[in-house]
Amino acid sequence: MDLKALRNAIRTTPIVDNHAHPLLKVQHQFKHSLLSIATEAHGDALGDSQLSLAHIRAVKQLAGLLDTEPTWDAVESALHAKRSSPNSGTDAGGWTAWVRSCMQGIETLLLDDGLDSGDETHEYAWHDQFVTGKCKRIVRIEALAVDIIRRHVATAGRAEQWGRRAVLKILGDFEREIGRCLADPEVVGFKSIICYRGGLDIPSKRHMETQTQIQAAEEEIGSIAQGGEFTRLQHKALNHFLIHAAAKLIANGSGSETKKPIQFHTGLGDNDIILTKSSPSHLQTFIADYPTVPIVILHASYPWTREAGYLAAMYPNVYADVGEVFPFISRQGQESVFKQILELCPWSKILWSTDGHWFPETYVLATMQMRDVLETTLCDLVHEGDLNEHQAIQLAQDILFTNSKRLYNLQTETTLPKPESISTTTLVKSQSGNKSSSSRPKRDVAKLLHETGCKWVRLVWVDYTASTRCRVIPVKQVLKALHQNGGNGSWTNTMAAFGLLQIDMPIPQITSTGMYKLAVDWASLRAGPAPGHMSCFSEFREPDGLVESPLCPRTLLRRVVERARASHGLTFLLGFEIEFVVMERNDQTAQGDATTTTTTTAKEKFRPLQADDGHAWAMARSLADTGRPGSFNTVLDGELADALDAAGIEIEQYHAESAPGQYEIVLSPLPPLEACDALVHARQLIESVAARHGFRATLHPKPFAASCGTASHVHMSVASDTPGGEDNPEVYEPFYAGILRHFPAVIAFTYSSPVSYERMVDSFWAGGRWIMWGRQNKEAPLRQCGGEPGSPGGPTSHWEMKCLDGLANPYFAAAAILSAGTLGVADQEPMVWKDCSSDPAKLTPEQREELGITQMFPADLGEALAALQADTALIEQMGSPEFVQRYVDVKNAEMGILSQLGESERRQWIMERY
Repeated sequence: MDLKALRNAIRTTPIVDNHAHPLLKVQHQFKHSLLSIATEAHGDALGDSQLSLAHIRAVKQLAGLLDTEPTWDAVESALHAKRSSPNSGTDAGGWTAWVRSCMQGIETLLLDDGLDSGDETHEYAWHDQFVTGKCKRIVRIEALAVDIIRRHVATAGRAEQWGRRAVLKILGDFEREIGRCLADPEVVGFKSIICYRGGLDIPSKRHMETQTQIQAAEEEIGSIAQGGEFTRLQHKALNHFLIHAAAKLIANGSGSETKKPIQFHTGLGDNDIILTKSSPSHLQTFIADYPTVPIVILHASYPWTREAGYLAAMYPNVYADVGEVFPFISRQGQESVFKQILELCPWSKILWSTDGHWFPETYVLATMQMRDVLETTLCDLVHEGDLNEHQAIQLAQDILFTNSKRLYNLQTETTLPKPESISTTTLVKSQSGNKSSSSRPKRDVAKLLHETGCKWVRLVWVDYTASTRCRVIPVKQVLKALHQNGGNGSWTNTMAAFGLLQIDMPIPQITSTGMYKLAVDWASLRAGPAPGHMSCFSEFREPDGLVESPLCPRTLLRRVVERARASHGLTFLLGFEIEFVVMERNDQTAQGDATTTTTTTAKEKFRPLQADDGHAWAMARSLADTGRPGSFNTVLDGELADALDAAGIEIEQYHAESAPGQYEIVLSPLPPLEACDALVHARQLIESVAARHGFRATLHPKPFAASCGTASHVHMSVASDTPGGEDNPEVYEPFYAGILRHFPAVIAFTYSSPVSYERMVDSFWAGGRWIMWGRQNKEAPLRQCGGEPGSPGGPTSHWEMKCLDGLANPYFAAAAILSAGTLGVADQEPMVWKDCSSDPAKLTPEQREELGITQMFPADLGEALAALQADTALIEQMGSPEFVQRYVDVKNAEMGILSQLGESERRQWIMERY
């Protein structure tokens, strides 16, 4: 059991960091010892921390990130160098890039900004530039109170005037400030460090009303007034009044209001706490007093972890955070903490945080170590049978993302897929602005390259002719680049790349001037397609490396998906079918070749498989020679299946198809970008493995005029963040109606070659020539794959598009399909087309009219391109008129080349290239 999907989920699920602190401004970073990144010790005890397991582990990990010797001196020197280049926003070796890499994989930060003076640390919103979403505030109760008391002290008269009146005025101002924070959407919770101010043994609500408690608070206020400068609220009775006041205000909020939690520091801390009073068990009375107030017990309560798990399990308003132990205790200790919290506590009550503070290294160390420990622990639980893989994935997603999102009522940019839809590729992850699209940490990339014995890395892209191209980089250069320039090296590509034809001739509308900067998506790294090779995809940036190119196919699709999610809450899964025809290389000539029937066949490079034996759809006989040396079935069942598995590409099934030597491999569903990546790489594996055994695999849409054509059908499902949005007809019906409405333009991308229209024939299960849909109708270009409304299966958002072939650029095709569907949702497009249960070509005009089938597809690519240029709404939704014009220019030039070839020449020309 390799648990690849689980490992991938743990490594790539974005993090809602539910408790952290702002970074120090770079000019103040030298005021604090870097040793504090792995310990709570300070003063004279700080030096001894270098002999702790936590410190030694941190040094090794930082040395790997910094590409330096694994010694503290070397690491410290490298970090000081980073801090010496604070304004290097475009310099990947400088401070800004380093901070960004340290926060890689974090969706949002909930920042307690009461730790330090605001003059030394950045505002919470400043951190937005380093994470995917927007950061939010956690208001520290004691810091808020200190500001209020300072104002009263500064304006107070004689000290003897201080007493109950002063206490009431302070509490009144405090309550108004808490009320303001409760109404502020930027504030998502509160934090108390009362653990440092006498301990967690907070008196009960009833006890707070006694004369003794009130008098104690009055006396403390008097001592503050007489004490001169006031900087620290270490007055036990007054602290108790404040924490109760905050809890009452939260509890008394509107019944429909989402309650903002109070976080409590518990357990692990510096020597300013009383260790015995840092156990969360002391909070039990307070928890019971305020059953509607969410309470978060921070820092795994180390060493009182089991107490934290107990309280979270027994009280519905309590949550256990398992942060700060990463990286402050050893790996073995971290594993023990995680196992202890799971002994009793439901994982729906567990949160995670970095407790990152001051230095960006605290964030990266916490994230690295947490993912390592989570992987070890959860894989062990699955292997031992305590969880299945889907449950373990759900656990990881909930702890790292979903629980905090729900508790703090966050509107995150990312939507997680269901555990069962996660494969061995990356999870869906939103990106915006100029941020890198890579979600795999550089250290994992280097580790993977070493473990697989990789010698070469292919940087892959798909151009406007749907040709897959690549640059091949020695692995030594890749490893060097991982420590420079944000992991993207200095790789560039010509701006002519998106205007070249299959024969490397540029279209007239482009020049040979200019270079794109490549932004490598290391999350897409996969094994193959050749031994010793790995491949990953790149996106194209303008020369500054920051601005995305509107012509980049991968960027186009990513933006389409992001806009659909941002504007309508839509998310998608795509699953491609790969149909291909396997042929043998023909080394014979026409003269004396007894195996050929015509001179034309003999002169062609490729011929149908000779050992065919009645190849037909799903025919078991077609697979009968599996195991025979030299048989493609043996290659498919062995080396090709192993190569797909090694690349992390999940297949759901394969079978023989109708045409001679034709096969179909069905890929598992993935989010759109990852689905297209998997499709392109799977095709590369098929082509490469077949070629190594002397075969040619082709995607030609109609290689044999009298046989079924070759497609690349795509299965789709659409969901929204509305109630019932995962399988809601109110969402998916207008979505698919939008596709039908814009089909004439969409087909310019899905049937993107003149030869594609050779497959567009009626009554061949190929999608036909009519724009329509049907439930389980193989003659429909758009097929609903679910049951009747009201049936046990119910309506479903799972549909299949059949008019897509292997000559289409899948990123363009997916972008067009999803854009058309999103337009349908935006316009609430009515489904005027009725369910057609028969072959529309065999219906009378009157019958078609009754079903709303009134329009045919464009007859050829020229008509399709004209329909595309006329569909301004689709062009606007796709977001790049410049891209559409470039696409039309390339396709017109491509048609010019093919128009000069005869039918046989064109067939061979296509088969040589696809």
